[in-house]
Amino acid sequence: MSKADPAPVSATTPTRPGPTTPTRPGATTPTRPGATTPTRPGAIAKGGKALYGAPLGILMLEARFARVHGDMGNAATWPFPVLYRVVKGASPERVVLNGAVGLLPDFLAAAEELVAHGAEALTTNCGFLSLFQRELAAQVRVPVATSSLIQVPWVQGTLPPGKRVGVITVSATSLTPRHLKAAGVSPDTPIVGTETGREFFRVLILGEKDDLDVDLAAQDILDAGRTLVAKHDDIGAIVLECTNMPPYAATLREALGLPVFDIYSLITWFHAGLRPRVF
Repeated sequence: MSKADPAPVSATTPTRPGPTTPTRPGATTPTRPGATTPTRPGAIAKGGKALYGAPLGILMLEARFARVHGDMGNAATWPFPVLYRVVKGASPERVVLNGAVGLLPDFLAAAEELVAHGAEALTTNCGFLSLFQRELAAQVRVPVATSSLIQVPWVQGTLPPGKRVGVITVSATSLTPRHLKAAGVSPDTPIVGTETGREFFRVLILGEKDDLDVDLAAQDILDAGRTLVAKHDDIGAIVLECTNMPPYAATLREALGLPVFDIYSLITWFHAGLRPRVF
């Protein structure tokens, strides 16, 4: 790992600050977990970290395509602060099309750095990194959620008999049984990719350009969803593998009339355990 790698940065302004005024006579405002400023005389602020207020760390692939609002790599997507760390050399092509071969040491080192800076849990911005789930969790010994695919068994458990989860991925030809097994996903899960689309795969994986035609990308996701349900009439819900797909989840839900889960649904759940709401 290069010594010139950028340090993690924190999105420091949550987009939905909670209420600060007590709602009934005599009520007091609870202290937020993880707060570092003493709230009363004589209180001791606990130290030991480099950064505070952002318990979730995100391991990022090295890419320069546009990350629109809703993309995991856009800090404004999250209703809470996060820490980022770009893993040098981990291009989308290398991770998705080439199975992330040789990259495990780089991800382990980057994960350790995020935890050293203050991350209390980790995730990644590529669903194909389910391959590293066990190794990352063992190395850093904090909760790790590498892939949106982890949700597939959970969502399956919510569906009525005769219905099953379908997966939309950026590259169906690259999503192997190894990836599925690492995420606890059944190998017979219906999967459709975006390889034949006009924009999404070309920009995100092949890196043909930095700019993204959002309308064309949305159409690629819709086409994949329609193909999925046309091929499998028992689909009861959809999980989006790719962390760049959440901007299109609502449109897909409206078009297909099915629940849609993605990295945003996973990570907001994940973060809720790190910082439970104070009532």
